[in-house]
Formats: sequence, C-alpha cells, structure tokens
Amino acid sequence: MQQRIEQLVQELATKNEELSVSKARVWIELLWSDFESSYAKAGYDYKGSDVTEKVIRQWINSYGDRIHEFAGNNPKYAHLLNIEDDLIQ
Repeated sequence: MQQRIEQLVQELATKNEELSVSKARVWIELLWSDFESSYAKAGYDYKGSDVTEKVIRQWINSYGDRIHEFAGNNPKYAHLLNIEDDLIQ
C-alpha cells in the first residue's frame, strides 16, 4: 500500500506546483483515510485498496491542480496543510 500512496503523492506533486512533496503526502493520506472511512460509514462493503487508489487518482486528475485552494475553506484540513516552513522539493 505504501508504494501506491507514494505513486499518488508523486502524481499530485507533479500536477500541483503549489504543493511540496510533503504536503502532497498529507493530502493523499487524508484523502485515502477519508474515502475509506466515508465508504464504510455509508455501509458499503470494502472493495480494497484498488478502488481507493482509482478514486484518488480520478480526484488528482480532476482537482489536483487546485486542491490547495480547498484547505483555506475547510478548517478540518487547514491546520494540517498550512505549514509555513515547508519547502517545495
């Protein structure tokens, strides 16, 4: 699973020049856990990491270039993503 997450991190960091690799990793980990928990809360059977990866890749393709804009509008994520001393790698 870590290899899948790492690949998604690289895809997001490439798609969005506003994000450092470390912030892209935070985004991917948040999206991964939120998707799986929301899917479970909705009562769906777990379909595995393949489905989660596919959905997150679709989100990266659709929203990745401006996903950083979301953090400022959502206090649930803002404190995790507004790290001033984070350097773009």
